[in-house]
Amino acid sequence: MMTKLKDLEVGEVATVSGFAGTCSGSYRRRLLSMGLTLGAEFRVSRLAPLGDPVEIRVRGYSLSLRKHEAEAINVLRVTG
Repeated sequence: MMTKLKDLEVGEVATVSGFAGTCSGSYRRRLLSMGLTLGAEFRVSRLAPLGDPVEIRVRGYSLSLRKHEAEAINVLRVTG
């Protein structure tokens, strides 16, 4: 089921399935350069008390994103 990165909980694993239509080209390029390419698998490692920012582990490093940034990333939860 497709959802947004901002909706995931700590410990969940997901893959990047696309970007929101409201995501500008320059911001999309920035996300891609940080390793959030289509199909990239990541794990939510930390979530601030108010949900902002969210920290994920992707491609061997930690990446923190603000809630409005995480809303631009469509993901598919990995089960199993």
